[in-house]
Amino acid sequence: MISKILSGSVIGIEGFDVLVEVDLSLGVPAFDIVGLPDAAVKESKERVRSAIKNSGFEFPIRRITVNLAPADIRKEGPSFDLPIAVGILTSIGAVENSEIENCLFSGELSLDGSIRSVNGILSIVSKAKENNIKRCYVPYENRIEASLVKGIEIIGVKSLKELISHFHGMNAISPTVTDLRDTISEECLEQILNFSDVKGQATVKKALEVSAAGNHNILIIGPPGSGKTMLAKRFETILPKLSFKESLDVTKIYSVASLLNNKNKLISKRPFRSPHHTSSDSALVGGGRIPKPGEVSLAHNGVLFLDELPEFSRRALEVLRQPLEDKEVTISRVFGTITYPANFLLIASMNPCPCGYYGSPHACTCNQNEIAKYLGKISGPLLDRIDIQVEAVYINFDEINDTVKQESSEEILKRVLKAREIQNARYENENINNNSELSAAQIEKYCRLNDECKALLKNIFDKLKLSARGYHKILKVARTIADLDGQEIINQYHITQAINYRSLDRKYWF
Repeated sequence: MISKILSGSVIGIEGFDVLVEVDLSLGVPAFDIVGLPDAAVKESKERVRSAIKNSGFEFPIRRITVNLAPADIRKEGPSFDLPIAVGILTSIGAVENSEIENCLFSGELSLDGSIRSVNGILSIVSKAKENNIKRCYVPYENRIEASLVKGIEIIGVKSLKELISHFHGMNAISPTVTDLRDTISEECLEQILNFSDVKGQATVKKALEVSAAGNHNILIIGPPGSGKTMLAKRFETILPKLSFKESLDVTKIYSVASLLNNKNKLISKRPFRSPHHTSSDSALVGGGRIPKPGEVSLAHNGVLFLDELPEFSRRALEVLRQPLEDKEVTISRVFGTITYPANFLLIASMNPCPCGYYGSPHACTCNQNEIAKYLGKISGPLLDRIDIQVEAVYINFDEINDTVKQESSEEILKRVLKAREIQNARYENENINNNSELSAAQIEKYCRLNDECKALLKNIFDKLKLSARGYHKILKVARTIADLDGQEIINQYHITQAINYRSLDRKYWF
């Protein structure tokens, strides 16, 4: 007898359907799994055999063949244990076909029949919802995560025995109903860091405000102790909250990467990833034999902070070029090609030289060759992809002891939100959300300049020998500065400010 059970798996962060076909036939007893299973899937036959026996059912002494369709896509992980077990029990008559009709099953089985949580359940259930599946049976620990997808019935199951009792009507399991407010992580309510803690550095604060308003990448250069890291860590306090769709996308990534610390919570705080400078290129963009998300994907819809930028390996920095431009990263391996989203905002900080004091009141101990070698670790193409470059200056005693209250994160956030609202209204019919995403054609449409601004830009273009990308970056940043000023027309002041944010590479590198 053949039984067919709906299940699912994940490629990247997107779910895909898997049909688990179980056939019991006469012949020499055997248990075979086909359909490109990996080692974890192949081993499921031992877990399924013991789980069925220890749940009080007789395991059939038959030739059992399990096919995971489609057969040309590799199947990974232990999530097929539950659908395989349900398929076998359906084939021997322990479960009626009507009970499994239009239902999806996913979960790992323990030898005693209990059901363990699996990764990527949010992506699997989201795909099931798209396919109009009415009900999903998932591990009890995954039930809240799965219930974030509305419009589909979620049944959290603790054991195989409990599931069969539910089918027989003896101990019916109620669907999981979750109030969205209960799923929001409490960490988003914590607000310890604030821009009011930072003394001085008004220019850097303004640059960070522009960066947050238009989602522009930013590089901060300055001597040790000038507040670069302190400012960067407070940047997330002036970013808008994640929308529900953005939260779901981030939660999917962390679910696939096994990084959901609390599977009952929706990630509602923008990610802030700060990898150490010893991180490899695979750690940054993702990789491994079976590719997993890297830091650029874990920072999706949030911030990737690279402190001490020149201390990262040249190879690690160069692999950032493609995700910075495309907002996604594609990883190719023997087992296939996977694309992960990587729409992050890059904040990078660095010293101007190895000792850190070049250009500051402190005496620099580096010679020109050492400085050139240090700065040479940052390539021109990477610099060209950073919209804003700003200098953090040395802080003197009077600034540190200034008793004047500094502007708070809340005050800056108000202006950022207002600028974002302007962009949301402007790009309502476009497939973008902020100024940093403008294409060349959209720049022509939304960043129109008068003759004076064009003349100013032409002069700077020739003087600084800008690339086409650099020219477009200036226009995007100018558009954001104008939005912060509440101006629809970009004027010379906005252009001048944007140009100032592109001049540091010429000071240090050229």
